[in-house]
Amino acid sequence: MEHPHLDPPMIRVVRRRLAVAVPVLFATSIGMFLLGAASPMDPAMQYAGAAAFTMSEENLQQIRDNWGVDDPLPVQYLRWLGNLVQGDLGWSTSRHQAVTEVIADRAGWTLLLIGITLAVVLTGSLLAGTLAAHRRGGLFDRGVRAAAYAVESMPVFWLALGAIAVFALALGWFPAGGLTGVRATSTSFTDVAHHLVLPVTVLAISQAPWFVLFVRDAVAESLREDHVLAARARGLPGRTVLFGHALRTALLPFLTLVGTHLPELVGGSVLVETVFSLPGLGAVSVQAALGGDFPLLAAITLVTTAVVLTANLLTDLAYTAADPRVRIDG
Repeated sequence: MEHPHLDPPMIRVVRRRLAVAVPVLFATSIGMFLLGAASPMDPAMQYAGAAAFTMSEENLQQIRDNWGVDDPLPVQYLRWLGNLVQGDLGWSTSRHQAVTEVIADRAGWTLLLIGITLAVVLTGSLLAGTLAAHRRGGLFDRGVRAAAYAVESMPVFWLALGAIAVFALALGWFPAGGLTGVRATSTSFTDVAHHLVLPVTVLAISQAPWFVLFVRDAVAESLREDHVLAARARGLPGRTVLFGHALRTALLPFLTLVGTHLPELVGGSVLVETVFSLPGLGAVSVQAALGGDFPLLAAITLVTTAVVLTANLLTDLAYTAADPRVRIDG
């Protein structure tokens, strides 16, 4: 029985998303486990590190037996899945600490980078795209579209390296990496904010083209609709017509774009964190992949997948709440 205070369309959206999310997470876990099992790297040697070269074969075999790496693959997967359900994500062989501790220590910085970047991208793209649509065909419109197409063809790591070369090394305006100064003994808001200017700007610029072009086309189409033309005919100010009518109509499909574009934003943050040496999950993911750290890599992949699925659910809920047609016919 549905709760009387809950909105039935919202409940239907949540049910549909959960029906998709659970199989996706299950398939992701199987895929990651199979990739880890197919890796030629020896988990025992990865765990032992440099000591593996002087360690006896009996000691290495003891480590394999303790971890059960020689057990049949289904047995290993079920054991890993059982530990996962209990909240045990395993032991990171590259970081030499529990995977839960690694994620807890670094997830906040990644969420901060992605959150600030998303806010900057949404604000900037809505403003630039709307103004370009308002003056479509003009100099500003042509400049925005040319810049968007140019940036879209540039890899994010290339933008990051270029920003470091110009604004950190040549001009010295911003730090080249990290979250605090070399001599800093504590983390302060101003220091972190200063260090995040370049990473956020680079990541925002790399993600902005799709949003800007989408808003520009959606608002340009909305300006030709009857209700916008009627508002203009009534003598409403141009700013009210542009932002109060045309932009509002274009915001609904824009919500969907935000949800579908989030995986690319997460992927871009991995490269940005690596280039700028930020202590987030992105740089750790690269280290885990290079070092064959399956427990850490699998956990980060699952967490990232869950975050993307949750963001898509929130996007669907926002769309359902904003569009009466969806609330009526589902």
